[in-house]
Order: sequence, then C-alpha cells, then structure tokens
Amino acid sequence: QVQLAESGGGLVQAGGSLRLSCAASGRAFRTYAMGWFRQAPGKEREFVAAINWSGGSTYYLDSVKGRFTISRDNAKNTLYLQMNNLKPEDTAVYYCAATTSYGVVVIINEYDYWGQGTQVTVSS
Repeated sequence: QVQLAESGGGLVQAGGSLRLSCAASGRAFRTYAMGWFRQAPGKEREFVAAINWSGGSTYYLDSVKGRFTISRDNAKNTLYLQMNNLKPEDTAVYYCAATTSYGVVVIINEYDYWGQGTQVTVSS
C-alpha cells in the first residue's frame, strides 16, 4: 500500500496561485494512477484532475481546465497540482488519492488510498 501526505495549501486572493504537493511513501509510486479531489463545506467530494502512471495522460474537471495543471515526478515520489487564477469557488479541502486501476481514473470510488487533505481558501 501507499501513504499520501498533501502540503502547499493556504489562503490566497482571487487571481493568485498555489502549488499543492502530495508526497507518497510505501509501495512504488509509479505503479499508481493518481488524482486530486476537493470537498467544499456542505458539498460532496468532487473530482478535480487525474494523471496516469507515467504522466503522459491527464484529465480535468471542466471548471479548472486552463487554470490547473496536474503533474508527477516518479523519481521524487511526488504528485503536484499547480493552481493559477484561483477563484473563490475553488475554496475547499484538497485531497490526493492513488489507485491501482489502469489509465486516467476519474471515478472517486476507484481510488484506494487517500491523503489527509490540505485547505485552500481563496478570498474575493
């Protein structure tokens, strides 16, 4: 199994940027497809972005396309989410997750391992 730990959240003004990191330990990181999810107060956890094991394929929630970029460094066992032009509606706890499923995985129930989350707050 793999252990995941997010970092990089914080408070930022609308239009600003943050980069989230997810450090993985345990079983070989490169064997997992990875994803970022978020959960705002009173709402269900939703998919944000996903990436396959090699980093060659990605997929995004429509509302973050062109603003967010998911990437991974398998040599450093780390997943990233670069978030630009942040909006107040991006405010949420952001989670990284790992799955042994093949390809780019967007279904939340297919993810096996989760981090504890990091808070992102965007002020208007």
